Amino acid sequence: MSESKGGKAAQFGVTPQSVDFNDWYNEVVVKADLADYSPVKGCMVVKPYGYAIWERINRWMEDKFRETGHEGLLFPTLIPLNFMTKEAEHVEGFAPELFTVTRIGTEVLEEPYVMRPTSETIIGHMWAQWLNSYRDLPFLHYQSGAVFRAELRTKLFLRTAEFYWQEGHTAHETREEAMAETLQQLDMYHAFCRDELALPVIRGVKTASERFAGAVETFSIEGMMRDGKALQSGTSHYLGQNFSRAFEVKFQGRDQQEHYAHTTSWAISSRIIGAIIMTHGDDKGLMLPPRIAPYQVVIVPVARKENAEQMYAEADRLAADLKAAGIRVKVDKREGVSNGFKYNDWELRGVPVRIEIGPRDLEQGVVVVKNRNAEEKETLPRAEAVAGMQQRLDAIQAYLLQRATDFLIENTVTVDTYEEFKAAIEAGKWVRAFHCGDRESEAQIAEETKAKTRNIPLDGELFGEPEEGGVCVHTGRPAAYGKRVLFGRQY
Repeated sequence: MSESKGGKAAQFGVTPQSVDFNDWYNEVVVKADLADYSPVKGCMVVKPYGYAIWERINRWMEDKFRETGHEGLLFPTLIPLNFMTKEAEHVEGFAPELFTVTRIGTEVLEEPYVMRPTSETIIGHMWAQWLNSYRDLPFLHYQSGAVFRAELRTKLFLRTAEFYWQEGHTAHETREEAMAETLQQLDMYHAFCRDELALPVIRGVKTASERFAGAVETFSIEGMMRDGKALQSGTSHYLGQNFSRAFEVKFQGRDQQEHYAHTTSWAISSRIIGAIIMTHGDDKGLMLPPRIAPYQVVIVPVARKENAEQMYAEADRLAADLKAAGIRVKVDKREGVSNGFKYNDWELRGVPVRIEIGPRDLEQGVVVVKNRNAEEKETLPRAEAVAGMQQRLDAIQAYLLQRATDFLIENTVTVDTYEEFKAAIEAGKWVRAFHCGDRESEAQIAEETKAKTRNIPLDGELFGEPEEGGVCVHTGRPAAYGKRVLFGRQY
């Protein structure tokens, strides 16, 4: 990498965020060994370190799904093309993104298949065969897998033609039960991002123009990245009876009459890894929250050839003590690279804590400890370093959440005029403003400022109690929704 990208580029191995945030992100993903580019255009290869993060996300989700009575299943990637045409809004929303299969081997298909861009259609088709009575409900299902959507501009983790997600689908007897499910999953995603990933996301309901194709209501969690752009980090949809009517998902009710089920769908995808990178990273690379990091501690034995075995054995003993305390640990025994290289490499990979131990440290019964979020090293008694490690990791987790929360609040402004709106967006801020709810107005704002509605926040968790009344910042007409809408440029 050339020095023209910034003076720190050579030192840290990645372009500084302030020079080019896009280059910084792309370089971190590859150099930190999270993912690489596939020979298939628009697709990615997730490498072991990236997969370890995704695996921890999956495990947390599946544990929560089981706690709330959901059951796992798997659906095929290929679905008949006609499934996509049964729900009008759905096909209109996804038509430009479909991968179509017209031939299998040498046989031309009478009816093409499509690579599943989402799963409401095939699940609706199967539910129609499984559902008979209200006694069968609710259906509470989830699956983990890949879906396919044609993307013009791709970016590892954030937008790829094939991506990975945890998706849930449920069917209920009543609207009230389905809406409760929708909000339960939204709250679960919110808690996961806040408590496990240290991401201060805003939960809210989407405007009509930003709704999922075929949904009655779409709820989202929105995160702010270090460049001020928004990333939709998870969604939960109340689908009403739209897909039930399209696929005949009906049942005999308590009144002996036929009813259509009320359904939901919700998902969090591998783009959440992009959110972790862009919310917490710095000019050295990743900065992983301890609760999601594959390795919470890396131990670097400072060894020479003559004492390598002794130092490796001591590093292994230290690792065993940390593992016994419930800490995920890696001992770096790589040969042929300097200790300085190892230090910078683990900084780039974002491991929360690094421990260095050399012959003199061994003699004195101490270790050198370096937090990823700190500049200075500490020399501590070995026993103290082990006993205090969980508290140290918890402090790093809390620091990252507070840092991200402060950044979000500092970079979100409240405006009442369109001139203020445009100036704030151009400065890379999020904007809170009243809006009339008109689709054409939203489209014009997006065209003029490249900012879209993110959501209408459900609560005053970060910005105080919602204000009432007001007039639209764009049209001057009476505001809709009864509260301010969140706008921002997005990924």
